[in-house]
Amino acid sequence: MRAFVRVRSLTAEELTTLQKMAKSRTLCAGRVKRAHIVLMSNQGYTHQEIAERLGVSYHTSCRWVGRFNELGLPGLEELGRPGRPHVYSEANIGDVIQTALTKPDDLGLPFGSWTLDRLVTYLTEVKGIPIRRSRISEIFRNEGLRWRQHEGWMGARVDPDFGQKRGLSKASTPVRQTTASSSA
Repeated sequence: MRAFVRVRSLTAEELTTLQKMAKSRTLCAGRVKRAHIVLMSNQGYTHQEIAERLGVSYHTSCRWVGRFNELGLPGLEELGRPGRPHVYSEANIGDVIQTALTKPDDLGLPFGSWTLDRLVTYLTEVKGIPIRRSRISEIFRNEGLRWRQHEGWMGARVDPDFGQKRGLSKASTPVRQTTASSSA
């Protein structure tokens, strides 16, 4: 086990900030718990006692007190974690957005609006960007865009010649002939 590391003496400003963090209902739970760890260490609790009371490991308690001693309040922030590298370049993401914002008619396609499936097919076959529907939605969310459906059973038709192709409409409600009521 590591040697016991007690939190360094806190400034009045740090103490106030830590107390606010520990009582916060809007901060993430991890930051609140880290504030509790530092405050309990300041009150004289050992790392083992902190771990038992807060439901964390001994090493977690040591790590956060040590980071606070080295870096102060910024030491209680989460560090970025390594992960899988980005699969799509910025140019690919730009192509996805540009294509989605372009009318299919302007690209010589036989339909008037994009669906996610049509967009996936076009990007894969024409642009050479193999991409999934979920990733397109994620790109739109990150860029602040919302997917809107242009086609529906109500509203404007995408095909401007729809009425001509369909023919005349039939009356929706049949006309009832009125008859004299027979009452006895």
